[in-house]
Amino acid sequence: MSQTSPLVSPRTRIAIVSASWHQDIVGQALRAILDEFQQRGLPPEQVDRFDVPGAFEIPLHAQKLAQTGRYDAIIACALVVNGGIYRHEFVSSAVIDGLMRVQLDQGVPVMSAVLTPRDFHEHEDHLRFYREHFVKKGTEVARACLDTIASLRALAPLTA
Repeated sequence: MSQTSPLVSPRTRIAIVSASWHQDIVGQALRAILDEFQQRGLPPEQVDRFDVPGAFEIPLHAQKLAQTGRYDAIIACALVVNGGIYRHEFVSSAVIDGLMRVQLDQGVPVMSAVLTPRDFHEHEDHLRFYREHFVKKGTEVARACLDTIASLRALAPLTA
């Protein structure tokens, strides 16, 4: 049963920027986001998807999308793992800091489903766990996104 949210209108537009790395896991968040949006009354045609090579590329894409004025919110999705060559903490920190900067500089909510597990190993137990976890996180970020749009719309008369 579809739950129509009062904030969803024919003009509501959301962009999702997702990393191509670990697509079998990250794609679970994307599907969960789209499912949750649909359940809350936001049809798929009001959501634009953009794939980027990795998490590090997400903030610039989010910034360019926010600058268009077309989107009510942007969601970032990625899995940043310790690849052994560089410290994944550096990448995840740069991505999250970049997303916050875009949000504050552009005035467009930028939500994150960019996850950085402390320990990730590509064996079936971890793969299964993170696929399931990304479904949960996708649902959560979709709800947070729609709730944030609603709260900002409620603030609009106070800030006009």
